Amino acid sequence: MNWGDISYDWNHVRAFLAVVEEGSLSGAARKLKLTQPTLSRQIGGFEEELGLTLFLRGTRRMELTEAGTALLEDVRQMTEAATRIALVANGQSDSISGTVRISCSDAMAAYIMPGIIAVIRDRYPDIHVDLRASNDVSDLLRREADIAVRHIRPEQPELIAKKLGNLSPFLYGTKTYLNTIGPVESPADLSKANFVGYESAERFIPQFKALGMSVDATNFKITTMDGVSYFELARRGLGIAILPKEYAERFAEFQCVLPQVPLGEMPVWLTTHRDLHTNMRIRLVYDVLSEELLQQSSQS
Repeated sequence: MNWGDISYDWNHVRAFLAVVEEGSLSGAARKLKLTQPTLSRQIGGFEEELGLTLFLRGTRRMELTEAGTALLEDVRQMTEAATRIALVANGQSDSISGTVRISCSDAMAAYIMPGIIAVIRDRYPDIHVDLRASNDVSDLLRREADIAVRHIRPEQPELIAKKLGNLSPFLYGTKTYLNTIGPVESPADLSKANFVGYESAERFIPQFKALGMSVDATNFKITTMDGVSYFELARRGLGIAILPKEYAERFAEFQCVLPQVPLGEMPVWLTTHRDLHTNMRIRLVYDVLSEELLQQSSQS
């Protein structure tokens, strides 16, 4: 090993890969929680250390040069190795004090997690919980989160997953709104109702028609891609929404529409990296999440 050839700063390597993945200095700076000038200096430092120009400046996106492209795969492998080292080291930690990052959907973060985090804070005041609300599947392999609550089972062999039950989605509307459309005794009675769409109207129309509702895009006056907004729009009486009863029944203004018509199940999986499951504080938080989410499932 020629140690003299390894003269660059690891922070500069990390900055390089973040800019590649985020596509801009501003996006990478947010990802790394740095200021943009600091990140720019790190990129410049890396280029100076290597004697190469890695990015083409002057465009909105940071485009790799030929030299930058040639380095990219090796930098990714270095980063993966560094991540594995951190995973193994963190997995051996027996300290309760420290941060545990939990990722879940925005709706779960708003309506389910606050009560659970209160339990964690009461039992383990030295643990700092970093709650990350995201509807994307968090990359536990790259340490975007330590623990994730997901609605799909992860396939990666490096991950441990425990099924905690299912959420039960039904149609819900506010009592005030439902009074405006009259009695609802069958799906056909909802053909003239307003609905709140999640992502797009087209996502729901085939399912509703299969239930016997004559609906089209005109029934969906509002759509959103945000889970909390979806919930709150329905809560304001702006339309009927498909909501897990475990969320909706926390609010007196909601009334289940056609409770005899279930709309499937949403599985709940608690997931962490196999190497982190031996970390004391992560294991403690994992166990609280498992206990509390199982209890809520059994009460539903």
